[in-house]
Amino acid sequence: MTSQIPHLDDELVQAAADVARTRCRGDNHTMAAAARAQDGRIVTAVNAYHFTGGPCAELVLIGAAAAQGVYELDTVVAVGDRDRGVVPPCGRCRQVLLDYFPALKVIVGEGDRLRTVLITDLLPESYVWADHQLDAE
Repeated sequence: MTSQIPHLDDELVQAAADVARTRCRGDNHTMAAAARAQDGRIVTAVNAYHFTGGPCAELVLIGAAAAQGVYELDTVVAVGDRDRGVVPPCGRCRQVLLDYFPALKVIVGEGDRLRTVLITDLLPESYVWADHQLDAE
């Protein structure tokens, strides 16, 4: 069962939707993501589709955030182009988001049933990469 977090970041959903509508063109860029940093800034990105398995918008977002000096994300959402609305992260993105930001909140659902959940709820009983690393001494 997913534990819902009461606050829905409407501004974040709108930021991702705006990028999906204005920046996604053709088959190479079909998804947009937006994340709110711990300091309140919003970072956006689009996917980079390639037949070899190019990165999803959420993964591009992690790099874009780091390039802007943002290393702690609070909430993330992905939105599809052509008014497809909020799209949940794929399995690979769920694992990477969990490894980078174990307390991350993710906006999921559709239409008027959008909700915010913890990344750990989207990937229950998951492998946490950091838990299996040798401590550097």
